[in-house]
Amino acid sequence: MSKVTVVGAGNVGATVANVLAHQDVAKEVVLLDLKGDLAKGKALDSYQQAPIDYYSTRLKGTADYKDTKGSDIVVITAGIPRKPGMSRDDLISTNAKIVTSVTKSIMKYSKNPIIIVVSNPLDVMTFAAHKASGLSDKRVFGMAGILDTARYRAFLSMELDISPKDFQAVLMGGHGDTMVPLPRYTTVAGIPITDLIEKDKLKAIVERTKKGGGELVKLMGTSAWYAPGAAAAQMVATILRDEKRIFPCCSRLSGQYGLKNIFLGVPVKLGKNGIEEIMELNLNKSEMKLLHKSADHVKDVMKVFNKMKLV
Repeated sequence: MSKVTVVGAGNVGATVANVLAHQDVAKEVVLLDLKGDLAKGKALDSYQQAPIDYYSTRLKGTADYKDTKGSDIVVITAGIPRKPGMSRDDLISTNAKIVTSVTKSIMKYSKNPIIIVVSNPLDVMTFAAHKASGLSDKRVFGMAGILDTARYRAFLSMELDISPKDFQAVLMGGHGDTMVPLPRYTTVAGIPITDLIEKDKLKAIVERTKKGGGELVKLMGTSAWYAPGAAAAQMVATILRDEKRIFPCCSRLSGQYGLKNIFLGVPVKLGKNGIEEIMELNLNKSEMKLLHKSADHVKDVMKVFNKMKLV
């Protein structure tokens, strides 16, 4: 059984820890936050749920990085959340410092962990964690595509009145307004989505998906947490079970899709070693153009990060 650390005991981090505990695939989940009593309280509350929901995973809250020693997987959710009117890119100056500091602290106590980044702006924060950790790019990646495809599938489910269980979809690119949903790779129980929904309605759903995070920020005054937390927990469970499932994740590209030295959302095979393969889809000209446009936006934000000279 394995040890997992979740850094950040806010809404997202606490949800990751709680959902993961329910999976019962880890021996221990450490919830770390500089507000130590917050982490201790949420971990204790979550463990008191164990006799009700029947799981054995132990949860521990702490403010001390020493308690993360020997972690197999670390999920970084630390950082300030988006507020109304704020883009993910507005977060970079604050969250880049936080993610860099967190990663360096984690590496003091765990030799070769797998690091999953959830903090925004996601693509560049994953880049920051990779640089700060010195780990292989197969062991540092970001959670975004699973969340974005979940939103996409949920909206399609609502429109068609079909169970969300039957939807499969691929989404690529940066985590934000330039993400690239791929209707050509979207199916319902094996049926192409284009056979079931009008073109205009599908286009509207694609646009809603791109702004899915912003929609929730407007409604709640802060970022989402149930779906993001569950998405990160799914990645952890998949790795611990060595399931070798195909998920869209923010990964470092080294020539795939004509892109290099950039972290971007692409479909990958996840297993016990992290990213075991990057899947190269046969994109058409229009899809490839949208992907490169998304990459250009991520590169612009990377320039802002590089000027900060944190690593």
